[in-house]
Amino acid sequence: MELTAALRAELEADVIEICRDLIKIPSVNFGDGNGDEAAVAEYVSKKLQEVGIDSEIYESAPKRCNVVARILGSDDSLPGLVMNGHLDVVPANAIDWSVDPFAADVRDGCIWGRGAVDMKDMDAMMLGIFRLWARHNYQPKRSIVLAFFADEEAGGIYGSRWMVENHPEVFKGCSEAVSEVGGFSVTLSNSKRIYLIETSQKGIEWMKLSAFGVAGHGSLLNEKNAVTRLSEAVAKIGTFVWPQRLTETNKKLLHKISEITGIAYDEANLQPLLDQFGPAKKMIGATLRNTANPTMLNAGYKANVIPQIATAVVDGRTVPGYEAELLSTLREIIGEDIEMESIVSDIPLETQFEGELVEKMKSALLAEDPDGIPVPYVLSGGTDNKALARLDIKGFGFSPLKLPGEIDFMSLFHGVDERIPIESLKFGTRTLYKFLVQV
Repeated sequence: MELTAALRAELEADVIEICRDLIKIPSVNFGDGNGDEAAVAEYVSKKLQEVGIDSEIYESAPKRCNVVARILGSDDSLPGLVMNGHLDVVPANAIDWSVDPFAADVRDGCIWGRGAVDMKDMDAMMLGIFRLWARHNYQPKRSIVLAFFADEEAGGIYGSRWMVENHPEVFKGCSEAVSEVGGFSVTLSNSKRIYLIETSQKGIEWMKLSAFGVAGHGSLLNEKNAVTRLSEAVAKIGTFVWPQRLTETNKKLLHKISEITGIAYDEANLQPLLDQFGPAKKMIGATLRNTANPTMLNAGYKANVIPQIATAVVDGRTVPGYEAELLSTLREIIGEDIEMESIVSDIPLETQFEGELVEKMKSALLAEDPDGIPVPYVLSGGTDNKALARLDIKGFGFSPLKLPGEIDFMSLFHGVDERIPIESLKFGTRTLYKFLVQV
């Protein structure tokens, strides 16, 4: 179905409205099982039902809700495609924001609010496209499983992982999956615009560290102070310099940047190439090695009492192929006196930047931006495609956006004043549409 001017206007208006509606529903995930996607799941189900698309809500725990619909294709000999997003968002402290994080205000050409880029923009694109198809009786060739998961921001335990473990039949016959954080533009230092298609992502190792000591009065000498032991271990982790580990995806990316910019590819000194990414170099740089960042500390209950236990949480991310290295290195860093316990552990992913689906992503991007250059990249975080990989479903990140050159896009994820430019959202909607009508 060709996207005529009238259909384009209809689609873009619907996506903008849905995106704002989704942001206004505070589906906050505080972690440790404390989240609530019930209201946003009901909204998604209702928007699908409005156009005659049946869906089912799968509740993995009270108020932890996943929504799944199936769009039947015209050729049942083709494998199905999973289009997936998550409905939860991380918390937002309104005091820190310049706007209400759940008001979905429109100002300066952007929709502001928690979830605007992570990932209610993509949720809205998908809903808008499938609603348009339903209204105009369009049927794709491949069957499409449309899945909106809970709990992605806490490892997917009540979301994609629960669905894969308890309802794998939902994804039967599907060979590939498309989700978030891919297909967005980065303007290089020489003004060339690349589009990062996610073909790989780091693994997750969230760990709890516990130090044990002897409780006592704060005024006394104490050589077995749990806080001291933990602090020393956390400081060592936070300042450790991890060795560079290049994957096939990153080699392809950096060789392409070398070709585009004329800067020599030198594995002993990749900084000149990384500098070409502008603000995005922080994220790209994080994919060249394992990382482990202390994120939480907890100890004590009174100023003059030395506690018996002190705990910390470390967010570890592993380069594909180097998962064991992260765990063994951390064990070596903290020593035998600190207990290390896994909170969430999930696999890294890597697939090839080739094949029919990738070619259709490239084609859709170039149809909207002929000057763009699609390239593969490694995501420093993770997506729900990790869970689907357990069913041998190959995942990609493709939520396309043409962004202003000066924007620090990655800082908006989980950041203050999260927002999505409306023109970027429209571009993404058109591009995703052109991709989906090809599949």
